[in-house]
Amino acid sequence: MQENWNAEELIVWEDADILVCHKPPGLAVQTARVGGTDMESLLKNRRAARGEDAYLGIVHRLDQPVEGLLVFAKTKEAASFLSRELQGDRFTKRYYAVTEGRRLPPEAVLEDDMAKDAKNRRAVILPRASAGAKHAKLRYRVLAETEDRQLVEIVLETGRFHQIRLQFSHRGSPIAGDKKYGGSPSDVPLCLCACELSFRHPRTGEEMRFRIRPRGEGFLLFSEREEELFPV
Repeated sequence: MQENWNAEELIVWEDADILVCHKPPGLAVQTARVGGTDMESLLKNRRAARGEDAYLGIVHRLDQPVEGLLVFAKTKEAASFLSRELQGDRFTKRYYAVTEGRRLPPEAVLEDDMAKDAKNRRAVILPRASAGAKHAKLRYRVLAETEDRQLVEIVLETGRFHQIRLQFSHRGSPIAGDKKYGGSPSDVPLCLCACELSFRHPRTGEEMRFRIRPRGEGFLLFSEREEELFPV
């Protein structure tokens, strides 16, 4: 059942050049489905209702089930600048995830060669130096754990399709709620949140940094330590 999302409630920061939003889990960034609701249409409709230019540049994306921070450009100049920054690896992206299955070491760097299987809408790990493979790298540390779950903080160093989901699943520690990559059947949504985003402002060059707390149901397991584990 589709939720009634309110664009105003999703906006974290806005100025003349950018919009930073907290995308809820289940809402697509962009969709080709007729009549479907997505972040792009919500924000464009809001701009049009305010008598503003409805242009909106999509700089980067999150999978539909993933919650988290996104920056959109309000001008073509801002979109070009932010796209160059993203391609130059000058964005910092930090995530929270809840994993299950095999216990992870306290911290590690994960590196794999992977590729997108477009037909099945998933990613796969390939042998090193395979044709068509792209190198994937992330760093993580375990923040807290229960009997069968671990809360991990992740810093992406590359941005591959389904990278986090595949790399943890490949090690026997899928993200809770991720049925596509081996998570146990559950009604809990995918427990993955893009919690921090840093980039240079397209007009001023100032370093912009945003942090949010996850709202997803799967993170409630750690809610008693929210202030400590999810600083903002």
